[in-house]
Amino acid sequence: MKAIYARVSTEESAQKGYSIAHQIEEAKKKAKTDDVMIYTDEGFSGEFLERPGLERLRNDIRNGMIDTVIVYDPDRLARNLMHQLLLDDEFRKHNVELLFVNGEYANTPEGKLFFSMRGAISEFEKAKIRERTMAGRKRKAKQGKVVKNDRIYGYDYDKQTGQLKINESEAEIVRFIFDSFVQERFKGVNGIALHLTERKIPTKTGKTVWHRQVVRQILMNETYMGKKPQNKWNTEGMLANKYRNEKVPMRLRSKDEWIYVDVPAIVSEEQFQQAQMLLEQARRRYAKTAKRDYLLSGLLRCAQCGNTMTGRYMKNWGKYHREYTDRKHTAGAKHRGCGMVVRADEIEHEVWTYLLDLFNHTERIQEFQPVADVENSYEKKELERLEKEIDRARKGRKRLLSLVTMSDDDELDLEEVKEEIRNLQQREKELTEQYNQLEQQLKEMKESKPNEHILQEAIDFFLNHKEEFDFEIKQTLIRKVVKEIRVIDKENIEIHLF
Repeated sequence: MKAIYARVSTEESAQKGYSIAHQIEEAKKKAKTDDVMIYTDEGFSGEFLERPGLERLRNDIRNGMIDTVIVYDPDRLARNLMHQLLLDDEFRKHNVELLFVNGEYANTPEGKLFFSMRGAISEFEKAKIRERTMAGRKRKAKQGKVVKNDRIYGYDYDKQTGQLKINESEAEIVRFIFDSFVQERFKGVNGIALHLTERKIPTKTGKTVWHRQVVRQILMNETYMGKKPQNKWNTEGMLANKYRNEKVPMRLRSKDEWIYVDVPAIVSEEQFQQAQMLLEQARRRYAKTAKRDYLLSGLLRCAQCGNTMTGRYMKNWGKYHREYTDRKHTAGAKHRGCGMVVRADEIEHEVWTYLLDLFNHTERIQEFQPVADVENSYEKKELERLEKEIDRARKGRKRLLSLVTMSDDDELDLEEVKEEIRNLQQREKELTEQYNQLEQQLKEMKESKPNEHILQEAIDFFLNHKEEFDFEIKQTLIRKVVKEIRVIDKENIEIHLF
């Protein structure tokens, strides 16, 4: 039901523009109906909220009788801005819309102040609710509780205790996925997904089609090794996305803000970490099948420019031969390559001889992991380049800020400048993330040691197939132990083991 509220004080009653009748007449036009409830206060000052007509209106709103309130002008509702905001807030909490006959009010200085303050108060209330909710969740997480049911495959959620419990039938499939991926029973993540689909294994939602992304997410989920990360994603501002054209994205928080909770483990930490190393290589390892066999497909990288090296069949002096090159001819390639080329038969023979020596002399394992030339590596050069790019972005942002500070508003398109500052900030953030990742990779290169568990698996595989070294067996064995092969030049390579 629509309601009209009208008010005049004693000194205003003689003025036609503020008469009760005139206010009601104009308000009915705004309502486009005569079927309204009318509340009036004649001879009452707008300085106070204690008015009989207003009290009746507020009471009927609390009882759910009203859905819209129409007032001629904001000062008819209350003289005091804070009182106007208080009433507006009270009405909105009961889902009641407040409208003013004076349609131009929003464009007046008073109207702009009213609506901006109303918005500010609304945002403040939302922020306080969110803050209390987030504080409560963080407190529970720090107490070792799982605060949200993410419906993780392999677990059931106990809402009463805030704990995850292993779902044995699903956990069996999780173990199968990790075992199959690490032992390379199928051709990558897609091969596992196809197998599960063929067996009609139900997903968490009861579907029987497994997408490779679902399998990949399982392999990347730290929860399975007994550590569930919480407070991982920042969703601030996403609540209002349904009202926006430009959506606010969910953002990953810095890892030092994550809160880990102990949960029952389904796979060992060692197997989980092994799966992560293989996932890094997966895109190159399981590329589409070539017309000719390349034993080291997906494992070679040029140490000079950082490009991966792929196999190709070339004619030279009238004869065809296989080779590996870092040249990239596809549109959009990040780096074209520096032109490193090596003969396939020569490098494949060198790597295979190296591994045979390794498997026949496992007691000398430490000798087989070369010390990486970190100072002359591609990563080191890339770090230096990123450092310059970060500095350039930072200086550019500071120059723009100085320009805004020193210039008059009329001289600049401030929105355009602000947009450029935001772009530079985002650029600096992305470059810093790349820098930190590369720095971590360099650290790992320095500290890299062969994983005894992975090596033992490869030795067992080697012994079981010692009499049948066909192409597929050799390739499987190489991929079990070799993380990457760096080609320094045509004569020198570095073989990095898992």
